[in-house]
Amino acid sequence: MEELKKFVEFLNLIGYNEVRLREKTGDGAMNPIEELEKLKEEALKCCRCRLCKHRTHVVFGEGDPQTDLMFVGEAPGEQEDLQGRPFVGRAGQLLTRFLNLYGVSREKIYITNVVKCRPPNNRNPAPDEIEACYPFLEKQIELISPKVIFCLGAFAARTVLNLPEKTPISKIRGKEQRIRVGDREVTVIPTFHPAYLLRNRRGEPEFQKDLERALSIAGFLK
Repeated sequence: MEELKKFVEFLNLIGYNEVRLREKTGDGAMNPIEELEKLKEEALKCCRCRLCKHRTHVVFGEGDPQTDLMFVGEAPGEQEDLQGRPFVGRAGQLLTRFLNLYGVSREKIYITNVVKCRPPNNRNPAPDEIEACYPFLEKQIELISPKVIFCLGAFAARTVLNLPEKTPISKIRGKEQRIRVGDREVTVIPTFHPAYLLRNRRGEPEFQKDLERALSIAGFLK
């Protein structure tokens, strides 16, 4: 009891004036959904890199936290930054249309980005920005524990698969790979970013093929 008192005094000293006990599951482990919400609260206050100086909103991610299919993109754009939601601009609308072709709503998957704040002028995220934000993505993957991670674009694929910095998406697109997440093996499928498809419609058949494969492995297609 004395140790608990000292711990509470320490928290007060560093600025925490309220301590809440979180509900646990029957086996004593934290509920993954609660842990995901806790992680989001941490991300909303994050100032680990320079991107926090320019953002309107942190774009953490959204969807079904118990899904078997997780989408990972690059970074929020202008509309995502304004609304605080991932993939709501033109690229996101295209992605939603592709999902609807298979009768799958966005609410049935989980979607996030490698970095949670918009880089100025939609530039590419810098390596140190990706490194600073990666712990959030890593924990999201761990808590959601999907069967499939669908990587949208080179930055997502290189980050999730730990590939060299300049690996082009054209070299790895559609090639299924496996990573370990806890005691599970997860299938990773890299593909084009929907923003690329807006500029190059010729990539749509390949993207659709990759999406269909991801949906099938994740159990969305019979």
